[in-house]
Amino acid sequence: MSRETQIINERLRKLKELKAQGINPYPAKSDKKQTIQECLNSKLGTKIKTAGRLITKRDLGKISFSKLKDQSGEIQIVLQKGETPEKIFSQFKKLTDTGDFIEIQGETFKTKTGEISIKVKNLTLLTKSIYPLPDKYAGLKDKEEKLRKRYLDILTNDKIKEMFIKKSKFWNTIRSFLLEKGFLEVETPVLENSTGGASATPFQTKHNALNTDVFLRISMGELWQKKLMVACYEKTFEIGRQFRNEGMDMEHLQDYTQMELYWAYADYKKGMKLVEEMYKKIAKEVFGTLKFTIGNHKIDFGKKWEIYDYESTIKKYTKINIYQTDVKEIKNKLNELKIDYDLNVDQWRLIDVLWKYCRKKLSGPGFLTGQPVEIAPLAKRMPENPKKVEQIQVIIGGSEIGNGYSELNDPIDQEERFQKQMELKKAGDTEAMDHDTSFIEALKYGMPPTFGFGVSERLFSYLMDKPIRECVIFPLMKPEEKKEKKKKK
Repeated sequence: MSRETQIINERLRKLKELKAQGINPYPAKSDKKQTIQECLNSKLGTKIKTAGRLITKRDLGKISFSKLKDQSGEIQIVLQKGETPEKIFSQFKKLTDTGDFIEIQGETFKTKTGEISIKVKNLTLLTKSIYPLPDKYAGLKDKEEKLRKRYLDILTNDKIKEMFIKKSKFWNTIRSFLLEKGFLEVETPVLENSTGGASATPFQTKHNALNTDVFLRISMGELWQKKLMVACYEKTFEIGRQFRNEGMDMEHLQDYTQMELYWAYADYKKGMKLVEEMYKKIAKEVFGTLKFTIGNHKIDFGKKWEIYDYESTIKKYTKINIYQTDVKEIKNKLNELKIDYDLNVDQWRLIDVLWKYCRKKLSGPGFLTGQPVEIAPLAKRMPENPKKVEQIQVIIGGSEIGNGYSELNDPIDQEERFQKQMELKKAGDTEAMDHDTSFIEALKYGMPPTFGFGVSERLFSYLMDKPIRECVIFPLMKPEEKKEKKKKK
């Protein structure tokens, strides 16, 4: 019998004994009055009633020193024979384990070593823990187990706990920034009849009540929010989950949180000023700095932001002129650079693969501009060069961390681009957009000049300098039983 099994059996025995003594090991409520941080901040001798999880327990015969933890912090609790009622002292020693949730009453004092502690006068068991917790100092070691049992990783690793508090502040900072700028927060459908607003492979499912196929959204309501511009709203945004049935790597997940905003009577140049201001606010308020190290890149949000031109950047790093090339030359270059690519996509998608190679060499912060119209079917053309669109991408640490553009509001041009996207889809490009007739209909009623922009939680993971999956509180994992079957094969 393993050591862990012995511990579990012993705890089950204690659980049985608690019930035999008429003690409910899982009561429905607690009368907690103070957080642990409030206990630490109180005057010595203050009577308190607090609750939390017992994370260490050290019995020294007539005295016991333990640590109690809640969301606000940890505090030492002391039970001593002659000071703590005998019944409470005995119950704590014999029937309480690390991992149990308890409620205590007592008063604060300072030990001989100067540690603020609570002298326990009463104790109530709130939850009996059956499984032993990981070692408080060693924590979980296996990377996959950390993600699968994130609750234990958070419990034993304060850095992980603080990261998710910081992530909450990240989204709240974006929300408060936009609200202060007069944007209206909206909610748009997660289930859609057709995929729109991005080039991505969707998840498909069946809507039984309507007896129709539907898709999980691949954008944060882009086409819906632009319909709201048609309705004369001028500033809207949405923060929510979106889904793309694609690969998983350091920067990509299949479901993740995204923010998109739409600003009527603004173009991409006004949008760049707003985005730069927002990113600086995030850096200062969430991370307390404008300077970051991301991989091998040193980034200073406080310096002048760069402007990178799509065409000239590709030419600089690959010697290819994107407007004077062909599929053969691009594929030869991709093969030379040992870059994987999809054989079913057209010339412009292959050029975009080249761009992503070049992007890795750019530290930023800066904006990519001048993208070809063929890879941006929802962006407005540049009047001075109709081959290109008024699009921006935020470049940080060699990656795209935000995307926006002057929205195309010409319904004829938009319909032609949708038709070209459908031709690409028929040719095998799974990321090509659908032809959304209801959006074209809305555009024909008229949409004002509009700037749209989106940024995902990739920004947070980059500023943390961590893979995006590690920055998701409960990432999707392959079921353990399936993994076991695979191993057996």
